[in-house]
Amino acid sequence: MADKKSKKNTKQQNANIAVNRQATHEYTIEERFEAGIVLEGWEVKSLRDGRIQLKESYVVIRRGEAWLSGAHISPLLSASTHVNPDSIRAKKLLLHRHELSKLIGSVERKGYTLIPLSMYWKNGRAKLEIGLAKGKQLHDKRAASKDRDWQREKGRILKKG
Repeated sequence: MADKKSKKNTKQQNANIAVNRQATHEYTIEERFEAGIVLEGWEVKSLRDGRIQLKESYVVIRRGEAWLSGAHISPLLSASTHVNPDSIRAKKLLLHRHELSKLIGSVERKGYTLIPLSMYWKNGRAKLEIGLAKGKQLHDKRAASKDRDWQREKGRILKKG
């Protein structure tokens, strides 16, 4: 019984596929949404191997649907020979209608941007966490950097006693 629990814990720890660390530096995240993603078979195999890059990707809304663009999924060499993989094709995101209408309103009227934050496994399915964000200006980035440094320094002081 103990072996099954340890396997389950390691599975949950490795649930993250990719994280867009640059997103929190460049943008102020207002709200987060979980979206399903439509993938082809070779893409799922590549995701299981961790071959995705979210750094330059973004979410676009076209004809009332959300699409992930610019995400690079590099194909495995052992993928099927009869499939011609396109590593940067646009992938459809699956959201509820009320979430989608909220996102459309925020992007079109309020000037927000939709950016992918992380991709992870949930119940055997690939999920994408997208953020409703506003871009930071240079002085905002500096202030965030100062706050981060201060928190680190404060932790060191408190640790010393």
